[in-house]
Amino acid sequence: MPAADHQGFFSSSVPLSSLGFSILSIRRDQVHPIDPHIHMAVDHQELLAFQRCVTDHFLHLSDADADGLLSLSWLRKLLHAYLVCHEEFRALLDRGARIARPPLDRLIADFSDRAVKALDILNATRDGIDQLRRCRAHVEIVVAALGPDSSGHRLGEGQVRRARKALNELAIMIDDRDAGHPHRNRSFDRSGGSGSSNSSFAPIGSRRISHFRSSSSSVSRSWSAARQLQAIGSNVAAPRDHEVYTTAGLAVPIYTMNSVLSFAMRSLVAVIPCQDRCLQAHFSVPRTYTWAMPVMSLHERIVEESKKKDRKNSTSLLKEMQQIERCTHHLMEATEIIQFPMPEEQEEELRQTAEELALVCKTMKEGLDILERQVREIFIRIARCRTESLDCLSYCAH
Repeated sequence: MPAADHQGFFSSSVPLSSLGFSILSIRRDQVHPIDPHIHMAVDHQELLAFQRCVTDHFLHLSDADADGLLSLSWLRKLLHAYLVCHEEFRALLDRGARIARPPLDRLIADFSDRAVKALDILNATRDGIDQLRRCRAHVEIVVAALGPDSSGHRLGEGQVRRARKALNELAIMIDDRDAGHPHRNRSFDRSGGSGSSNSSFAPIGSRRISHFRSSSSSVSRSWSAARQLQAIGSNVAAPRDHEVYTTAGLAVPIYTMNSVLSFAMRSLVAVIPCQDRCLQAHFSVPRTYTWAMPVMSLHERIVEESKKKDRKNSTSLLKEMQQIERCTHHLMEATEIIQFPMPEEQEEELRQTAEELALVCKTMKEGLDILERQVREIFIRIARCRTESLDCLSYCAH
């Protein structure tokens, strides 16, 4: 459904319940009085604008077709949407946190704790990006060996042998289901100093295939993406009427951002190689929120993709990796039966597949760098927001 169809939800004449909260419908004589200071700090139009921001971004994301969903381009759009929504949310949270009173202080602290849990997933995502880079490096060898030759020379046995060796290495990396059990740690800083898993950001390592290891990693061998996702999403409940009323509506953007955080982390775990992942964990949001329909639609599509026969044991649902897997298996089969001198038709087939891989390589080379910068930025913003929230809550407590 296009974003224009939702514009009516945001007109000033529409009740706030259409946005998932019901300040206007709550009786004023309830036990929980609204804090006048919070009420003065929060602008009603800003609350509406935040809900509209989330809705518009996820409607755009849900427009992706089957080929676009779970591609690098789509994932970058998702992380961009998260960064924009988080910045809008941070502005709201900043005003509320400075005068936080129960239950607002509890809701803010709860969100901060969930966000901190996401830092490990961001670390693991960086690890997975490094895995994808190593896959791309082998693909580049295949492309160099089998790709077009400006001199017009025919493919020789040495080129095919070189491509075959890279394909074997690539097949091992793709088919290895023991997807990365890192054991060491280094800091997010370029210097590579050590640090805790919540403050680190590092490439993955410790695979049973030695060449698929990096020198360091950011999460422990026993770490589980599935458990981390469960911890982020557990006990996230839509705010009750009294919570909405006593927080002057701030309970709603906090719940919204909790849901956006959970969905974004689930998507990262689905698309980027991550150890011990499970996408079947419960995830649901009330349909009364305008952003709920596109979010739940995307979640259901991702789960269905993970259930496909050829995807069940895959370490990554990334569309570009699916292309690499398909081309790799095709080339492995084709190069097994080659006789030299090679027939022109067979050579043309190999070169065409190599050209397809070359396009994927180009997409990954550009896309992974941008993706890594976005993941880094989300990491920094979560850490900064956590610090600011704790400072404000500490100030209010005194």
